Amino acid sequence: MIALITGATKGIGHQIARLLAERDVTVLAAGRDAERGQRAADGIGARFVQLDVTSAESVASAAKWIEAEYGRLDILVNNAGVLLPQEDPAPSATPVDVLRATYETNVFGVVAVTNAMLPLLRRAPAARIVNMSSGLASLARATDPQDPFWESNYLAYNSSKSALNMVTVAYAKELAGTPIKVNAADPGYCATDMNGHSGPRTAEQGAAAAVRLALLDAGGPTGSYQDEDGVLPW
Repeated sequence: MIALITGATKGIGHQIARLLAERDVTVLAAGRDAERGQRAADGIGARFVQLDVTSAESVASAAKWIEAEYGRLDILVNNAGVLLPQEDPAPSATPVDVLRATYETNVFGVVAVTNAMLPLLRRAPAARIVNMSSGLASLARATDPQDPFWESNYLAYNSSKSALNMVTVAYAKELAGTPIKVNAADPGYCATDMNGHSGPRTAEQGAAAAVRLALLDAGGPTGSYQDEDGVLPW
């Protein structure tokens, strides 16, 4: 199997890449920084692919390279994402430019990469697409005052991940009736660069849900939103 993981040079994406490589998957670890990316890929026995999900040219170039090298793609993990810093995190204080930049990576980048890779995924016997979402994407949880993340009211990031959940459902509906399964994974609150390593979970723990969804058998779900323990409320 051939797997492409975006944002795979560090954190959760790197752990997803490592765990898939350990399962004898040929891993294409994608990232923007060539030097860091090559070093990260070499360390887990993967191949580095330079890919900026916000650049149409970069996305097209990566798809062309994968087609030339492998002719197909079995697994796509859309992991690249951003949580941009704000001096005042209140929704009413969120600059529109921050919102746009967040969506550029977390939503539009996922669509761009998925569309570019879909012809390759269709050539695989039973491809899997995993979109890295967040527990903060859940509308049910966001509206529950008893939820432990009630106070995490980040307009740009949270809404981008909610949008990503709908993107996941939209692709799952389009691909219904094909062997391709599309699901969203919540890694949980993990210690990564994105949050200043404040999360209680490790990046390896955060990778578990994505790896499971990437390796689903034919009886597995599509169009679902899950963490490592199972289905989450939308």
